[in-house]
Amino acid sequence: MVRNLILILTLALSACAALPPVDVPTRKDSGISNLPAMKVFGNRSQPVTTRSNATIARDFMDLSFRMESGKVLPTMTRFEGPILVALKGDAASNVSRDLGILLSRIRNEAGIEIREVRRHETANLLIQSISRGEMQRYVPTAACFVVPNVVSWSDFKKSHRRANSEWANLQKREMVSIFVPNNVSPQEVRDCLHEEVAQAIGPLNDLYRLDDSVFNDDNFHSVLTGFDMLVLRAYYDPALKNGMTLAKVSARIPSVLARINPRGQRNSATDDARTPRDWINAIEVALGPKAGVTARVDAAKRAVMIAKKYGWRDNRLAFSTFVLGRVSMGVAPELSTAAFLEASAYYTALPGNELQSAHINMQLAANALSSGDSHGAIKIVDAHMPAAIRGENAAVMATLLMIKAQALSLQGRESEARMTTLDSLGWARYGFGSDANVLARLREISALSPAKGSSLQ
Repeated sequence: MVRNLILILTLALSACAALPPVDVPTRKDSGISNLPAMKVFGNRSQPVTTRSNATIARDFMDLSFRMESGKVLPTMTRFEGPILVALKGDAASNVSRDLGILLSRIRNEAGIEIREVRRHETANLLIQSISRGEMQRYVPTAACFVVPNVVSWSDFKKSHRRANSEWANLQKREMVSIFVPNNVSPQEVRDCLHEEVAQAIGPLNDLYRLDDSVFNDDNFHSVLTGFDMLVLRAYYDPALKNGMTLAKVSARIPSVLARINPRGQRNSATDDARTPRDWINAIEVALGPKAGVTARVDAAKRAVMIAKKYGWRDNRLAFSTFVLGRVSMGVAPELSTAAFLEASAYYTALPGNELQSAHINMQLAANALSSGDSHGAIKIVDAHMPAAIRGENAAVMATLLMIKAQALSLQGRESEARMTTLDSLGWARYGFGSDANVLARLREISALSPAKGSSLQ
């Protein structure tokens, strides 16, 4: 499976190193001579899901027996016995730390026997670091991806089209390789680890209707959620086996969920139809690299129309309006602001979508700052920082703090502004990677003043 680069690129600052080069005003002195140490996240679990087991069962089946392309998988496959993970290639030191936290969470929250081994020891899940440029020679839209039955990058290049590297042809999972870039921000690598490890050992599909999962191509969630851990726990439940058909798993999953998630034994499944291809195509055009700006805006408008035609009131309608706001920023500011406000209203009405709201309101805070509304900017930042912290999104946290620092400066509160800026820079080093990227973002935010009238791109 592939973590989609195009969506990372366009999710308004959610993954810094995937951002295109920013056109920022030139300023000789940012006011920062030495960046503080990089801040990192600790080992903590995410809140448990509150959805009903009937809804989870439906989602589990769609995640487990379909590919992102829509192709049906004939049987369920998973690892048998301990999953041994090894890092290969030129990985930064923080990768091992983030991997250790992830594997600890999977053991404790999903109950799966998985651990890291030394590079020279035998492993059946390999995580291989290569340059993004080399990766995209073969998978142009990938931020990272996972492939079965290959043991190295050279092996992948020689044999990635052979039959035994096709997921649909597997009888069980014996050897899987994950390829991640080694020249991007720590946060982007961490995000890749969470999604690709989850799909390497568990379900392979992504569903746009899921608003509380990394198994969603909107890429709002970057660390495994409580829902994701429950799905992985169910995936490795003893009642399920390698080679089971859809019918057999469908018959057993209700009792599995009743046993491992008794709190979910209430209500029926929500009425969420499968996402039609015309909406997915519109989203992919809107967020893709090939279409021009006008075509992307038109595609986003089409996605909103389709969502409303189907009567959706879930994550897909909210995401459609968010995408419209994002792609129209540089060409239709009024349309963009209206779309962001609409998306914010939709996400606010959906329980558990605080992280999505933080992404959107980051832009609204920037708009408030650029109009000189320092009080409004600070109020927005303070309201949405907790969600960004819970979601462990350092790029969003850093950007919100940078906006707040500029708003404090507008109010003449220079000491508080400088302390807030320093706080932002520690997180920015994790979220944006290189010092050049960090300082570019800082200059961009500092240019959001009433005189400049800029907006985040």
